[in-house]
Amino acid sequence: MSLRKILGLVAICAALTVVGCSGTGGSNGSGSASAGASAEPELLRQYEALAAAGGKVIRLDPVESAVRIYAFRAGPAAKVGHNHVLSAPKFVGFYYSPPPGAGAGRFDLEFRLDELVIDEPGYRATLGTAFATKLSPEAIQGTQDHMLGDDNLQADKYPFVRVKSIEILGESPKFMATVEISMHGQRKQLLVPLTVEGLPDRLTVSGAFAIRQSDFGAKPYSVLGGLMAVLDEVFIEFTLKGK
Repeated sequence: MSLRKILGLVAICAALTVVGCSGTGGSNGSGSASAGASAEPELLRQYEALAAAGGKVIRLDPVESAVRIYAFRAGPAAKVGHNHVLSAPKFVGFYYSPPPGAGAGRFDLEFRLDELVIDEPGYRATLGTAFATKLSPEAIQGTQDHMLGDDNLQADKYPFVRVKSIEILGESPKFMATVEISMHGQRKQLLVPLTVEGLPDRLTVSGAFAIRQSDFGAKPYSVLGGLMAVLDEVFIEFTLKGK
C-alpha cells in the first residue's frame, strides 16, 4: 500500500483525537453526579431552588441552539487528511438570571459524548473549502469509533461532558465567564467571553474560544514523525437559546 493511501486511512480516525484531552486536577462531574450518571436531576433541584428565591430560570433549548467543535489537520501531509466538525444536538442546560442587585447569574450545560454528531454533510457544506471534502459514512463511523473508544475518551466509562459557570463578570450585553469543564474524569477552568441578549423574557448567549490540547495535558495526535498530525488548537463556537 502506498504512503498516500496509508495516510488517508490514518486521517479517517486521527483528526478527532483532539477531543480526548484530559484536564488537570479535580474529579469529574457537575454537582453530585457521577461520571456515568446524568446531573440533570440535581440541576433541576438546584435551579428550582434558585427560582423560588427570585429571579428567572431559563431552560436552554437544544433545537434552537448550536454548539460546534472544530478540529484541524496539521503536519507536512495535512492535505491528505480532513478537517472535522462536531455538534451537540442534544444537551441539558439551564441559565439563572438573578433579580436586580442580587449578584451574577449562573449556567450549567451537560451533553453525552455518544450523542455528538460528527461531520454532518449538510453543515459541512456551509463551511467553505476547508470542509469541502465529502466523507463516506464508513469514514465518519471510523472517526467516531476512534474518538469514543478505550484509547481516547472512553465514552462507556465517562459518557458526559459538563460545563458550569464559576463566576460571571461584566455588564449587559458583554460578559466574561470563568467556566469549569468536566470531561474524562478531570476538570479544567478557563475564561470565556459571552454576549448575552434578550433578558429577562428570553435568552441568547453566544461566544467562541480556542483551547490547546497540551494545556489539558494531552498530546496532539501525530504519526510518522509528525508527517500527519492534528493541530494542537481546537476552536469552539456556540449560540445557546432558551425562554
